[in-house]
Amino acid sequence: MNKNIKKTSMAIVAATAAAVMALAGCGSSGSASGDSSAAAKKTDTFVLGGLWPETGSLAYLAPPELAAEKLAVSDINAAGGVLGKDITTVDADTSDADHADQNSSATQSVMSKNPSFVIGPASSSVVKNVYKTITSANVPMLSMGATSSDFSGLSPYFFRTVPPDSVQGAVLGQVIAQDGVKNLAVAVFNDEYGTGLRDTIVKTVEGAGVNVVYGADSAFDPTETNFSSIVTAIKASNPDAIAIVAFDQTKSLVKELASQGVDTHKLYFVDGNTADYSKDLDAGLLEGAKGTIPGVMASDEFQKKLVKAYGKDISTFTYGAETYDGIILAALAAQKGGSADGATIQKNMAAVSGANGGTKCSTYKDCVAALKSGKEITYKGLTGIGPFNKNNDPSSANIGVYVFDGQNVPKFDHTQEGKVPTD
Repeated sequence: MNKNIKKTSMAIVAATAAAVMALAGCGSSGSASGDSSAAAKKTDTFVLGGLWPETGSLAYLAPPELAAEKLAVSDINAAGGVLGKDITTVDADTSDADHADQNSSATQSVMSKNPSFVIGPASSSVVKNVYKTITSANVPMLSMGATSSDFSGLSPYFFRTVPPDSVQGAVLGQVIAQDGVKNLAVAVFNDEYGTGLRDTIVKTVEGAGVNVVYGADSAFDPTETNFSSIVTAIKASNPDAIAIVAFDQTKSLVKELASQGVDTHKLYFVDGNTADYSKDLDAGLLEGAKGTIPGVMASDEFQKKLVKAYGKDISTFTYGAETYDGIILAALAAQKGGSADGATIQKNMAAVSGANGGTKCSTYKDCVAALKSGKEITYKGLTGIGPFNKNNDPSSANIGVYVFDGQNVPKFDHTQEGKVPTD
């Protein structure tokens, strides 16, 4: 996710090789080194590492993610913990991919505490910068928002609770075509998250007969602040609608579009920028615009729990459910395997997600009870994803479609389910 973004089809969201949090695409492949079974050191102490975008362009995603961590830990410990002991946490701020040094130092800080499992980063680009540092130590990690298609099968120790961009991009492309758009401009930032989504969107809409009149093979610098010339070129292409794949740059881009007289009601966003712009843009500027966010819309009950856990208001709930489910799955994997070491957790993640079938359970407490009775389980969490496939992606996932209201706030409209390819 990639920007993570304000997600679940609403709105939902993308530097060096050893860091932690920011969104957009990762890309190289790799796998954990060594024999995990030999490296395993049995332990009943579960240490949860968290990598969060508390600063930088994805900082708006940190509150729901941190709230979900607090809530998951509370629910796990209230149910007896993992292997009879409370789990503990160690967190760090990775910022975004433009802060590669912080990506690296935050990751190293968390790894120095010997975590059993790492949740985050949400950004594909940050994941790319740090995953080798984590997975090479045989520590499993799970991203709640990194949607780069290149991450499928990235490492036996890399998991995610969001589908790859190929799913979100296809759904957004379908929405654009279904809306009757004939000529589409695409404005994306030059990041693996941005270009990956762009390629899927373009392929999908062109297959449906839509002409891509701008941006099919171009992208702007992620640090761009002056969008005058870009908007001039977009306007000259005379599009019916514009798909924007970006993070915080979206605000400046939309303002420039409006200043040059471009219709801002016919915009399409992704999870990285499907967000609440009520305080950033003039009322009504985005009314009718649409966005997608991988995942499901958090229920009112879950939202209230997140706010209570966080201790203050939260403006978006993007990736909250994905974070929560990721932590619960890891705790269940340790419980099933009888140890909180990384290799044991990695070995059992697919099983507790339902890869082997088994009793369906929706809470940590109920799932642990089933495991203790000797049953296989299928954790049916908040995200509604299918069991992990051979690439450690969810085998199926929901993409939420959002429509912006008169206050520039994305409102959930409907969900479209997509199967996740394995090849």
